[in-house]
Amino acid sequence: MKRALQIITQIIFLALFILLFVMGKVQLWMGLLLLGIAASFLLGRVYCGWFCSINTVMRGVTWIKIKLHIKSLKIPGFVKKPWVRFLFLGLFIGAFAFSMATGKKLPVLPIIFVLGIVLTFLFPEELWHRYLCPLGTILSLPSSKAKHRMFIDAEKCNNCGACTRVCPAKAIVNEDKHKIKKADCLVCMECSTKCKQNAITYR
Repeated sequence: MKRALQIITQIIFLALFILLFVMGKVQLWMGLLLLGIAASFLLGRVYCGWFCSINTVMRGVTWIKIKLHIKSLKIPGFVKKPWVRFLFLGLFIGAFAFSMATGKKLPVLPIIFVLGIVLTFLFPEELWHRYLCPLGTILSLPSSKAKHRMFIDAEKCNNCGACTRVCPAKAIVNEDKHKIKKADCLVCMECSTKCKQNAITYR
């Protein structure tokens, strides 16, 4: 039931993003992002897993790659350096600041949308979610302190690794037992869906 609700929600908000783009009012999407940032203090990165139009299409791209047995390229080592992540964030904030200061509408969100999708055709989703997405970088900060999160019950977990394999952000680490890093978790429910031990819940 939760999975069906999630898919319906993702489709609705993807359609909304496309509609705003066609109408030339895609900047209004920033209102939803601001709500997502506010909610992340309590709920974690629910924006990423449920409402982000980029993530919705990226999941579709990954599904196609799996069906067609298309292998992803290895993520370049330099991309994992912290400065790369904050460079993208700086460019994102700078572009919006320039737009507000000059009154010129820059297609920042559409560019990010296309860039995320193109990169997912070449690399694993982890590249975008953890290292490049400026929205994800912003959301990761309050989400690290979120009250609610995806949780792995250590007593039920048998360390099979299924959750680690399906996590698009590679937010699950193995420390004796598997553990989910709140800052990186998209709350996409993939791990919970694939866990045969029913050890993963959102609470």
